[in-house]
Amino acid sequence: SGERYALLGYQQAQELVPGISNQAIVEHALKQGLSMACLLDLTAENSSKLLAVLVFDDEIKSTAKTAVTQLKELGIRVVMISGDHLSSAKRVAHAVGITEVYAPVLPDQKAHQIEDLKSKNQIVAMVGDGINDAPALAAADVGIAMSTGTDIAVHTAGITVMRGDPLLVVEAIDISKRTWRKIQQNLFWAFIYNLIGIPLAAMGYLSPVIAGAAMAASSVSVVSNALLLRARRF
Repeated sequence: SGERYALLGYQQAQELVPGISNQAIVEHALKQGLSMACLLDLTAENSSKLLAVLVFDDEIKSTAKTAVTQLKELGIRVVMISGDHLSSAKRVAHAVGITEVYAPVLPDQKAHQIEDLKSKNQIVAMVGDGINDAPALAAADVGIAMSTGTDIAVHTAGITVMRGDPLLVVEAIDISKRTWRKIQQNLFWAFIYNLIGIPLAAMGYLSPVIAGAAMAASSVSVVSNALLLRARRF
């Protein structure tokens, strides 16, 4: 029949229907910080017609605020980059304790925002779950995806959180830090044994039996230290 329709976000719809912000329901949604999707009739070549506005609220995870607080306690700067309009993004950010908000940001602009943060010598981790987050997940130093999100986000990220719980992001960072500390400790013990033992053995202060036992003890201590990670239940 040649009819064309599109369901777009508020920002994209506003470009096609300039007077959309004058609609009463749109004004209400903007004031309340609610998200919107606009159904447009694109059949006419030179004009678009607004058919309907879908208004919905973002459900905030019960653990989101706690997760943000714990990330800040770890010394991590928490930033929200959202494709929603600014009032909606700020409402959610305020509810969870985030003060730095960038919105509205298109998918490719999210990646540019990540690159901008990285250019300031900052290590950037991006948490996302949607198709729109995939470019930013790829651009970040560490991409963290929720398994409840889209496949493309999961495949793009370096870390996948197996439940949609924001607290697991904190756990993932904690595991990473503990693992890095264990790597450093194990490298220290591996080198210190050789640094002390080899010269002593070369000068004849250690018999072959003792030197062999010390080498075995080096390996055992490194493995045992690594296994201590299992003592903590995540």
